[in-house]
This record gives sequence, C-alpha cells and structure tokens, in this order.
Amino acid sequence: MMNTPKIVTVSQLNFYLKSLIDNDQNLRFVFLEGEISNLTDHYSSGHIYFSLKDEKSVVKAVMFSYAAKNLKFKPENGMKVILRARVSVYEPSGQYQLYVEDMQPDGVGALSLQFEQLKEKLSKEGLFDKAHKKPIPTFPETIGVITSPTGAAVRDILNILSRRYPSADIVMCPVLVQGENAASQLTQAIKRFSETKIADVVIIGRGGGSQEDLWAFNDENLARAIYDCETPVISAVGHETDFTICDFVSDLRAPTPSAAAELAVPDKDELTAELMAQRQYLSALIDKKLLSFESSLDNSSRLLSAYSPLNIIEIGEKDMKNLSDRMLSVSKQLIENNTKNLTETASKLSALNPVAVLMRGYSYITDTDNKTVSSVSDVNVGDKINIKVSDGTLSAVVEN
Repeated sequence: MMNTPKIVTVSQLNFYLKSLIDNDQNLRFVFLEGEISNLTDHYSSGHIYFSLKDEKSVVKAVMFSYAAKNLKFKPENGMKVILRARVSVYEPSGQYQLYVEDMQPDGVGALSLQFEQLKEKLSKEGLFDKAHKKPIPTFPETIGVITSPTGAAVRDILNILSRRYPSADIVMCPVLVQGENAASQLTQAIKRFSETKIADVVIIGRGGGSQEDLWAFNDENLARAIYDCETPVISAVGHETDFTICDFVSDLRAPTPSAAAELAVPDKDELTAELMAQRQYLSALIDKKLLSFESSLDNSSRLLSAYSPLNIIEIGEKDMKNLSDRMLSVSKQLIENNTKNLTETASKLSALNPVAVLMRGYSYITDTDNKTVSSVSDVNVGDKINIKVSDGTLSAVVEN
C-alpha cells in the first residue's frame, strides 16, 4: 500500500526553508566579499537594498536603517565591500537574501572613503567656497581657543599669542580632540563661540596624529557648525601635510597650531617698528606741511598787507594831499596870473578912462539931448550946451 504524499502550501514551504536556514549556525554570522550592484537607497525609511555579486553569482541583500545609520561611507554601485550579515529567507517571495549588519569598503580604507565622500558632498553644497570665507580681524581683542587642555598644541598657541600680542584676551574652551565624544564637544564649542560672540576670532585644532586620531575634525556636524559660525574660525589640525574637513570649511587653514596663533594676531615688535617708521614719516610730512603753511602764510600776509583797507586809506590820504597841494599851487599860480593880468588890464583901462582924461584938464561937451558934441557943426549960436569937467558939469550958451 502506497503512502499518500503530504501536500504543503507555498507559505509552508517557504516557512520551512526559512526555519532551516535561520537555525543553521553557519548562516547566522557570515562574512562575504563582493561588488555592489542594483543599489536602491530609500532615504525616507533609511533602508538600503542591493545585490552582492562576484564573477559567477549574485545574491540579494538588505541593510535596514538601524544598521545603515552607522555606516562611515556611502555605498555605491560597483564598489567592492566586505559584509557581516546573516542569511535568511524572505517568505513572501521565497527568496533567500542577506540581512547586512555591517559593511566596510574593500581595498580602500573606510575612513579615507568616508572622508572623500563627505568632502565631495560638502563641496557641492558650497561649504568650501571662498565667497563664504570671513576675513580674520587685523587687531583682535579676544581670541577663542578650542583644543585639548593637556596637549602640546595649547601650550604652543598660548605661548605664541602672549609673546606676539600680549594685549589680547584669550578664552579657552577645553575639549576632547579624539575619541567617541570629541566631535560633539568640538561642535558645541564652536556653537557657543558663535552664540556668545565673546571672541573676535576662534582657533580650533590639535597636534599631529594618525587619521583615526584626527577623525573628530572630519565630522559633518562640526563642519556645518563652523560654516554657520558668525565668528571667523582658523583651523589648525595636525601637521602641514594633514588635511581635514575642518580645514576646508574654516575661514583660514593654518598648517600647525603654532602657525594658527601667528596668523590670528599681529606681532607687537613688527607693529612697534612699523609705528616708529610711520611716526618718522608723519613727522617729516608735518614738517614739510608746516614749511608750506608758513610760506603760504607769508604770501597771504603780504597780499593782505598790500590790500589792507588801512593801506588803501593811507595811500588815498597821500593822493588826496598831493592833489590838494597841487590844486592849491595851481590856484595860487592862477590867482597870481589873474592878478597880474587884472593889474595890467586896470592900468590899460585907467589910461583909457575919460575921467582920468578930464582930470588932466580935458572936458567933453553934450547938447541938451545929452548927445556928445564933437564938432562945431553939431551946435548953433544960442544953443545950450553942457561942459563935463573932472568935478562936475557947466552950462553954457553958444555965442559964436
């Protein structure tokens, strides 16, 4: 008698296969290497779906948001990676797949890849543009310093600041510069300086170290805090050959913490020398200006003297006196000439005066009509005539 075969549903089959795989200790914790393809990043949920393949085979994979948020780089198609995952079956489709817990780049360091990806991302957003760089003040009154309170960097910074520009105040903000909490402390320190505006410029940095040691300065939140900071920021992380995201986004990058201190403040000795040179220049310039003013003043004085009202009045008075003297002289001469002419004319008139003639014994005769008798023919015998003499008139009758 034949056994009747057991009939199962598709769901039962998939469940059975899933149970077998889930209970296989060898499949609960596997490491695989391969190339990413068919990548789908669901930004709304945070889940990442992709395939992992090699030259001959391919397997589906998913990385849920709780694991994906811990990634230090951005997965891309064609990228070779090493996965830590468990193998299970997705019951609705009956397809086995990888449930990825962790992922690391294969062939390039995860930190280096994360650094380049973040650098490219922030660069595209414009966080590194020179147009957003704030100028470093020439004469800051207060300098903020964000670094470890125990490292060599803080000693170098404080020594150089006090030597070059002792008049400036220094506000220290001690923080961790490496380790799990370093990035958040650095970010909060930048935000405090931006909010309080207590400093005119901020130096953030640390001494040299490995890429892992400097990694806190590659934090995205720190980069955005520096970009938003209202106070100019000088980055001084590691040695001259070290570069971090903090360097690119800051307003000024210094190759070392010591160099940052030198860039933050002027040198008092150089300022003193420059002030002395400026003093000598200004002194020479003032002397030159004074000589020019004195010369101009002398010229103005001469012009004022020449056009002074008193001088004009004095000149007018002299001219008036000269004119008066000339008029008096001319008048006197004119009177003398007229007097002489008058005397001569009077003498001539006197010589011609009829009275003077009469005084010499002469007389003249008029008729009764007072007409002058100048000839005997002008009268007849018996006519009355008047005879004018020097002291009166005589009446007579013509007899013959």
